[in-house]
This record gives sequence, C-alpha cells and structure tokens, in this order.
Amino acid sequence: MTKIQELEEEISKLSPAEFAELRNWVLEKDWQEWDRQIERDSESGKLDRFFEEALEDHRVGKSTKF
Repeated sequence: MTKIQELEEEISKLSPAEFAELRNWVLEKDWQEWDRQIERDSESGKLDRFFEEALEDHRVGKSTKF
C-alpha cells in the first residue's frame, strides 16, 4: 500500500468536522505555496513580460476602471 493510499484510508475515517479541518489546512497550505511561487516568479523576472503587456494595454486604452 502506498503512502497516498494509507492517507486516503485514514481520511475516509475522519468525522465531517475533522475532514473540514483537514480540507481547510490543505487549502491554506496550497495557497501559501502558490504565494511563494508567485513571489519567486516575480523576483526572477518571469512576470515582467505580463507586467509590460498590461502597461502597454493601459497606455493604448484597453483597460477600464472598476
């Protein structure tokens, strides 16, 4: 049995409240990793092209106010 299969088996035994707590923890952990990835990409310059495209679109009137 793989580690994932073991985890799935244990998760299936959780109460609804425990499952909700686990789900919230996993979602928060996922969002934190997403934030770190965006930060790394920003620092490395990977997002510069998108920033420049957005600025150019704004300059030529393709943006709107909310």
